[in-house]
Amino acid sequence: MAETSPSLLQTDETSRQNDAGAAFVLQSKGQWWHAGFHLTTAIVGPTILTLPYAFRGLGWGLGFFCLTVMGMVTFYAYYLMSKVLDHCEKAGRRHIRFRELAADVLGSGWMFYFVIFIQTAINTGVGIGAILLAGQCIQIMYDELSPNGSLKLYHFIAMVTVVMIFLSQLPTFHSLRHINLGSLLLSLGYSFLVVGACINAGTSGKGPPKDYSLESSKSARVFSAFSSISILAAIFGNGILPEIQATLAPPATGKMVKGLVMCYSVIFFTFYSVAVSGYWLFGNKSNSNILESLMPDEGPSLAPTWVLGLSVVFVLLQLFAIGLVYSQVAYEIMEKKSSDTKQGIFSKRNLIPRIFLRTIYMILCGFFAAMLPFFGDLNSVVGAIGFIPLDFVLPMLLYNKTYKPPRLSVTYLINISIIVVFTGTGIMGTFSSTRKLVMDAKKFKLFSSEVVN
Repeated sequence: MAETSPSLLQTDETSRQNDAGAAFVLQSKGQWWHAGFHLTTAIVGPTILTLPYAFRGLGWGLGFFCLTVMGMVTFYAYYLMSKVLDHCEKAGRRHIRFRELAADVLGSGWMFYFVIFIQTAINTGVGIGAILLAGQCIQIMYDELSPNGSLKLYHFIAMVTVVMIFLSQLPTFHSLRHINLGSLLLSLGYSFLVVGACINAGTSGKGPPKDYSLESSKSARVFSAFSSISILAAIFGNGILPEIQATLAPPATGKMVKGLVMCYSVIFFTFYSVAVSGYWLFGNKSNSNILESLMPDEGPSLAPTWVLGLSVVFVLLQLFAIGLVYSQVAYEIMEKKSSDTKQGIFSKRNLIPRIFLRTIYMILCGFFAAMLPFFGDLNSVVGAIGFIPLDFVLPMLLYNKTYKPPRLSVTYLINISIIVVFTGTGIMGTFSSTRKLVMDAKKFKLFSSEVVN
């Protein structure tokens, strides 16, 4: 590989210094373990509690197979994207944004706008979903303590939004590193508690009769399978790997791979244990949230109150971290134009716009969370449309375009196969998720106090 031109490096550094989104929000100070914390928070969240439900549409064999394939493909995709970012950095073009990387490597201006549209939809959707689920967590605890209380779901969403407004003022992605370490520990905590609760309920005979049969209709089985695959794709997706790699102190070469290994070590222990224990206990009666299955509307809880309560608290706390991580792209976009790099990050000139814009953003996310408590169905469509292109298709295209492997090489053929398979999966997943959205439409009610599962 050719030596990096000093003039190119100087130009790149100058452009970053004049770019407030890069200089402030995506400040490059992190080490590889910080990237591991960010990645784990972006991937290992409360959505893993839907894994038994995903298995419900696939069964044991196909469920294990799809979970394993999704894990292998996403690790491979993120590894390839990291390699492409390293290649560009060595060539004097350090890309810190997904949209700029895609536009540069693929040489297409429309790709810039395609990525920014998909990324914004995903990140805003996750932000809204995090606030909604956090509000639901508080509602669960409130209903247990005060079954006849007068507070509704939107009251709790408002409380969460106020906390998020406060936390959103942390100025840089790098400043979330300690919060995201806590997030990693919280994900291990509630996974351990849920798995223990499922094993205890199953071995003591408290669970429902075991039934792992699939849908009776062949067409229904197909739709359920693709919906489950879309859920798995959304769970493994993050769509912000370039922005996470941007937080690493240069040179970033090799550091991201170490962060990925840390993240996927956590994924291995949490994903498989939750999926297996939850599906083993509830089978085809698995709820879209395993905690709700452990707390049925009728009959006693299947786990001690303190276990369920502590799990809900851990989930609630991690949702704040997830909401913060996925808001960073929005903050970077806003502050690229609103901030002045010639003045300090905490100067009055930069502090006032930052407080105003981030507060407005969080208020809008909170408003939509309260208005659309059926957002899970909408998010599954967004996941199928967004996560699959960003995490299963573009990394392979970027690698093939950058490194140009021979057309008959194993690497090229694997990449093309993944692109073809997951493009088809994304199309079918979008159709299946949209079908479920239409079927659930009669349950939708604006500002409802019940979340549609």
